[in-house]
Amino acid sequence: VQLQASGGGLVQAGGSLRLSCAASGSFFSINAMRWYRQAPGKQRELVATIARGGRTDYARSVQGRFTISRDNAKNTVYLQMNGLKPDDTAAYYCSADVVVNPSFISDHWGQGTQVTVSS
Repeated sequence: VQLQASGGGLVQAGGSLRLSCAASGSFFSINAMRWYRQAPGKQRELVATIARGGRTDYARSVQGRFTISRDNAKNTVYLQMNGLKPDDTAAYYCSADVVVNPSFISDHWGQGTQVTVSS
């Protein structure tokens, strides 16, 4: 199973970016999908979570600005980021709880995609 993240880049404060993360390989289904971020010298932070059924949770720091969504048919999770701030600058990582088979669920991570917000 592989997770491929994309969509990072350089944007001015107040701008928007949309991250994508697609899962590929052989598996049964995917449960929860998440976005994390890690800035230099800081701990990794859970940004947003989406359950298979669509329930979402957000870190307080991004509530109202970021929207997580998913397309189960494409095994893809998205993170729409609006109103970006310099404090949002970080490497963003996706993760997924992959149901490899009905009796085995494993946690998989994508490579980071860099988001840089200039002031």
